[in-house]
Amino acid sequence: MAKKDLNEMSFLDHLEELRWLLVRSTIAILILATVTFFVSDYIFDVIIFGPTSPDFITYRFFCDLSHQLGFADSICVTEMPFIIQNTDMEGQVNILVWTCILSGFILGFPYILWELWKFISPALYEKERKHAKLFLFVSSMLFFLGVLFGYFVVIPMSVNFFATFKVSDVVKNQFSIDSYIGMVKTSIVASGLFFELPIIIYFLTKLGLVTPTFLRKYWKYAVIIILIVAAIVTPPDVVSQTIVAIPMLIIYEASIWISKVVTRNKNKENG
Repeated sequence: MAKKDLNEMSFLDHLEELRWLLVRSTIAILILATVTFFVSDYIFDVIIFGPTSPDFITYRFFCDLSHQLGFADSICVTEMPFIIQNTDMEGQVNILVWTCILSGFILGFPYILWELWKFISPALYEKERKHAKLFLFVSSMLFFLGVLFGYFVVIPMSVNFFATFKVSDVVKNQFSIDSYIGMVKTSIVASGLFFELPIIIYFLTKLGLVTPTFLRKYWKYAVIIILIVAAIVTPPDVVSQTIVAIPMLIIYEASIWISKVVTRNKNKENG
């Protein structure tokens, strides 16, 4: 399909462009998923199940921090009193397939962003199109930072909390592999996408759907939501909750600042 000017493209033309965007992105994800299949042992044993070991780097960091703050071993992790089991005949096969696909999505995220940029770039000014490399770099870095935040902070805290929480000594924790992998996937993807908030706010502000005044007005509600999320995914101690909440608050504040810059530039262009 020949490249058309934005003003000449019909609604069906846009749908056709979007369809090919999804097709190419899906192919890229499947190719990368196939690649990750050959290192799936490492992905599962070292990466995915890493947070189930008391020797995981995050637990050791908090233990050292606990000693430095004079809390002794109060937040040290010495054991993980649970097992992970498979209860479905095809369970492990499904987990392998979908984990490879998720890995393909994470590794292919920069390419997906590039495809998305090609789709929306006709609606931008020429000077804005020149920032394609910056957009791809910043968006990719934010996503990968979010993924790392989810993996090294959110997941270990969640695993530690749910592994040690119990309503009675009679009940033993035996988590299904579906439940564990689901928690890992949700934490990683949600954190990665949340770190994309500044980019999302940038485009919403460009479209006039969001203003810095709106974001500042509902800042206190955003803080409450962030603190609630931090309290849910972390153990019931102030240190852990603060470590999770602070980066999220910084991301929100950065989004407000970006919205201000975009709004100021739009006012200059219109004024």
